Order: sequence, then structure tokens, then C-alpha cells
Amino acid sequence: MTELRTAVICAPLRTPVGRFGGALAPVHARTLAVTVLEALLERTGIDPAAVDGVIGSQGYPTMESPAFGRVAALDAGFPVTTGGYQLDRRCGSGLQAVVNAAMEVQTGASDVVVALGAESMSNAPLYTEEGRRGLPAGGLMLHDALGRGRETVGGSRFPTPEGNVGSAELLRREYGISRAAQDALALRSHQRAVAAWESGAFDAETVPVTVPGRRGATVVDRDEHPRADTTLEALGGLRAILGRNDPDATVTAGNASGQNDAAAACIVTTPERAESLGLTPVLRLVSWAAAGNDPLRFGVAPVPAANRALERAGLGFADLDVIELNEAFAVQVLACLADWGLDAEDPRLNPRGSGISIGHPIGATGLRMLATLAHELPDLDGDLALETMCIGGGQALAAVFARV
Repeated sequence: MTELRTAVICAPLRTPVGRFGGALAPVHARTLAVTVLEALLERTGIDPAAVDGVIGSQGYPTMESPAFGRVAALDAGFPVTTGGYQLDRRCGSGLQAVVNAAMEVQTGASDVVVALGAESMSNAPLYTEEGRRGLPAGGLMLHDALGRGRETVGGSRFPTPEGNVGSAELLRREYGISRAAQDALALRSHQRAVAAWESGAFDAETVPVTVPGRRGATVVDRDEHPRADTTLEALGGLRAILGRNDPDATVTAGNASGQNDAAAACIVTTPERAESLGLTPVLRLVSWAAAGNDPLRFGVAPVPAANRALERAGLGFADLDVIELNEAFAVQVLACLADWGLDAEDPRLNPRGSGISIGHPIGATGLRMLATLAHELPDLDGDLALETMCIGGGQALAAVFARV
């Protein structure tokens, strides 16, 4: 077999992350995707004809943009010769798009691929599967894609009737994690994200979004989700989501990730092709791994995934300078850290916040994290980073990146 080529990451960018029903709600996922793709072309100066394909990740698609990567590419001005497709690995979709792009490049199937992730959870569809067979006696049932996806993600054999929150509470019981520890982690996340914005650390990775409105357009250029005014007292005053059925429940809207809107993208190619196109690589993919586990314990699936990725790279946690572990829930992060033997206040862990503070726009999250860690590494004078996230339904994805 021919030796695999080196895959490098160039120009990772993201839009601001909007709140559910917030400033970006009028903008659909395709428009967010087009915004970040157009910025990618403008900032790099790359000829779009040089791009072989666009891999578009999205967790809540509609048929407004079938084969999401292809449609977004066409709308962003890529030629008809640029292919594209759509993938869904739930919370890991954005990182999977990067990994898929890297595999195409490494094997020589493609030379230049754009990995794209976009999500507008504010516009997730309400749908029916029964409408074509006539109107049922009780009327048509419209399913909310957001809630339904969390209930069905384990299939018929591994039901998750209480969704991801129920899975998080299971880990709370299993690991004995207190509400106070969860709220403390959530507060640190917000403080770090707010500090990053105040210092200008997010500026280079962020692409503003123009939102049309009846009184004229507005420009969104900052994440909506981080809260500068939150406190332990405020977090402690929030009700547990499953509190009615479980008096010991601890997961709240304050110590869990949000439902959000955003897009992110990057170029994946070889060092040689990057040089010929005038691109500057910022990261090199070192290794990656996926793992599966019981859907009811999906929050700790990053443990085996990260362990495998590090083992394949011949590395350990002591070798890492940045650890980007998506904060689906504070309790899930704390459970992973317990298994790894890492401290919750480790400065390498999400130095600029994560899902609890920045938000979790499902299809875009993995690429948002990549854009952030690509800028964190040089700013912190680091060389190696781990990116990993749990995935609803009992999966996880992890990848090790080296600074170029």
C-alpha cells in the first residue's frame, strides 16, 4: 500500500454562536454555511476551482439543502465541478467532516477538501411521516426534530426516553458528582469564554454574520451564549430539568450545553498543495479514533476514544498542551476527567470555554472547537492538542492535532 500523505488544516473559521431563538434565528443553516464558505475563500484567496469537494455536516437537515455540502458550495460560488455531500454523526459531525476530508487527502483520493459544519437549531424542523397516507383520525402528529432525535438515537433496542439529560443524570449517580461541582465547572466555562472575548482571542477565528430585518440589517459578530453576569448563586438557583421525577437530579440549563446556531469550516490538504496555493497550514492531523458505548452512558465515551487516539500517536495526557473536551454537560465532563485522573481546574482544559458557555450547534461544534484550538495553541505556545466529544446515542470521536 502506498504510504499515506500528510493532512494539514488551513484557515479554520467560524461564525459567532447564536442563542436558541436569538440573533441568528432568522438565518437558516445554509445561509450560515454560505457565509463562512465565502469568508474562507476571501481570506485565503484560494481559487474555488481548486477545491475537490465540500463535506457538509449537519444534525437537523431539511430538504431545502439536500446533500448539504454540495448545495452550500454552489451557493457560495464554487464551480459545478466541486462535489459535496452531507454527513451526520450527531455531536461529532463537524470533527468527522475534518477526519473524512483528511482521509481523502491522505489516500490521494482528493487534494483539497473543505470541511464544513452548520446548524440552525432555532430552525430545526417539525415533521410528520404519516401525511402521505391520508389524514389519520386523530390528526397528524408533528414531531419536534430536536427532542425526537434525543429519544430515538439509541434505536429500538437501547431506548433513551429521558433523552440526553437522563443519561447525564445516570452518570451523576454512578460517579457521585455533586451539583456544586457541576455549577463550578459551568461558571469557569463562562468566565473563560467571556475573558477570551474581552481579550480579543476569538477575533481572528470569527466571521461576522449579517442578519436581515424589517428595520434593516444587523451584524452579529460575537457569541451570544457566554454570560458575563452569571454567578454560582445564579446557577445554584436554577431548577433541575428532571427534578419533578427525581428529587436528587442536578442537571440544569445552566450546567448543560445550549441549543445553538452557527457554522464553521476549514481547508484540508497536503503541505505541498497548501504551499502551491499560497495557504498557511496551522495544524496537522496526528491521529484519530472513534468509540462506542451504551447509549445511556454516552457521556463517558470520550474516554476510550481519546485513549485510542493518544495511543495511536504514541502520546499520553502529559504530552498535551490543550485539551478540548466539548461540554455537553458539566457532569459528563467531570466523569471523563475522573476516569482520566485529571483535575477539573486543569488550565489546559477548554482554556476559552466550551459547550456550556459558547454553545453546542450540533453539526458545527467539532469545527468550532477546531477553529478555537488552532488559535489557542500558538497563543499558549503549545504544540499538541486533543479534541474530543461525546455523541448522543453512545459514541465519541477524538483527534490529536499538532501545531504547524
